[in-house]
This record gives sequence, C-alpha cells and structure tokens, in this order.
Amino acid sequence: MGGWGIRLASAADVEAVAELRAVVLRADLERLGRYDEQRVRQRLRDGFAPAHTWVIEVGGRFAGCVALRPAEHCHWLEHFYLAPRLQGSGIGTAVLRELLDRCDREGTRIRLNVLQGSRARRLYERHGFTCETEDPVDVFMVREPAQAVRGS
Repeated sequence: MGGWGIRLASAADVEAVAELRAVVLRADLERLGRYDEQRVRQRLRDGFAPAHTWVIEVGGRFAGCVALRPAEHCHWLEHFYLAPRLQGSGIGTAVLRELLDRCDREGTRIRLNVLQGSRARRLYERHGFTCETEDPVDVFMVREPAQAVRGS
C-alpha cells in the first residue's frame, strides 16, 4: 500500500479520469444494460470539478481519483475510481478513510450513489454508509459523521 498520495486535480486531468471511469464502470454498466462508450466519458466531463477532486497517484503516476463535492447539509462522494490493477490493495480504503476522517472532524454527512450490484457497495458499508434509497440502477447511501453517531 506504500507509495501512494493524493493531489488536487486540475482541468488537465479530465481525460485521464474520464477514461478510468469508462474502464472501471464498464462491467457494471453492461450488466445493467446501460453502457454507452461515449456517454460514460461525457458524463464525467460534464460534471468534472477540479476544485473538489483529487487525483490518486501511486509511484508518482496517475492511479485514480475521488471527488468530495459540497452540497446543502452534506458532501457528495463522487468519481471514486481506482485503476483495476490496484483494486484490493488497500489504497482505496486508505483514501476513503482519509476523506471520512476529514468529514468527521467537520461534522459533515456524506452521501453517494453506487451502481446496483457493484462490489464498491461493500467497501462503503464497511465504513458506515447505509442505504437510504435505491432504484433499479443506483443505490443511494449516506454516512453520518462519527462524532454525531458517538454523541447520540
């Protein structure tokens, strides 16, 4: 797990992130009958906000990304993609833990959505996210800040 870091994204990162999104989501989107080679990339381009996105680097090279977008009464965890060769290595868990710790310190609720049947759902559940609602394509999850849970 050593040798990784995160840096703030720039507009120049959009194509690398769009390509990684297409690779990472392809199997789940195909299973759900929703994969479109152009749309999967364009949706990322349309919503890419470098000011709220971090690039994950391993050995100084692009390996993934994650966004934490402020919204009313919460932050949205979005675009959390890690190169397939690194999935299961502990890097994604470490990055997630870092973001969760930050939100816990700020007392901020986190929301996200994950595709139905995605293995990522188990990662989120292990870190305190619960299903809020779901539809045939997405599962919408929420996690209260740790101090709010402890203070209850």
